[in-house]
This record gives sequence, C-alpha cells and structure tokens, in this order.
Amino acid sequence: QVQLVESGGGLVQAGGSLRLSCAASGRTFSIGAMGWFRQVPGKEREFVGSISYNGQAIIYTDSVKGRFTISRDNAKSTVYLQMNSLKPEDTAVYYCAAKVGQLIASSPTQYNYWGQGTQVTVSS
Repeated sequence: QVQLVESGGGLVQAGGSLRLSCAASGRTFSIGAMGWFRQVPGKEREFVGSISYNGQAIIYTDSVKGRFTISRDNAKSTVYLQMNSLKPEDTAVYYCAAKVGQLIASSPTQYNYWGQGTQVTVSS
C-alpha cells in the first residue's frame, strides 16, 4: 500500500506564492510518475501537472504554464508543486496522485494512489 500526504496549502492573496508538498510512504518503490490535480465544488477534478519518475518529462495544463513548477525528490519520496503568481481561479482543493507506470499522464483514471487533498485559497 502507498499513502500520500499533501501539505503546504493555505490562504494567500492574488499574486502570492505557495509550495505544496506530497510525501509518499509505504511501498514507495512501486511509484512511477506523479501528478497534481485540483477540484472545486460543482466541477470535475482537473489536471494540473505531471512529472515522470526520473523527472525528465513534465506536463502542465495551459492555465498554469509559466506559473507552477513540479519537481520531485525520489530519495525523500516527495513531489512538490511550486505555485507563483497565484490567481483567484487557482482556488481549489489540490490533490497529489501517484501511478505505478513511469510515464506522465493527465487523466485521473491513470493514477493508482491519491492523497486527501489540501485547500488552496487565493483572495483578490
């Protein structure tokens, strides 16, 4: 079993920054690519970004390109989401996800493990 725990969410004003962390525990050797998703009430869970196991392939949704950066430290079994120039529309519950396969993916159905989520609220 793999457990994922997000941290770093909170309140921030528009234009500010936050860094989310996702620490994996358990059978971490089974983890390949990892991703970040977000969800707001009344909407489907939305893809934010994904990073391959070796960190050499990264994809983002268009709305966060140039503002968000995904990185990972496999020695610490941790993936990060650095969020800069935050906008009110970034407000959501952010979820960390991990998949067994090594390839990046943008669909929630391709991920095997999920964290509980951390709230990010951006005020104007």
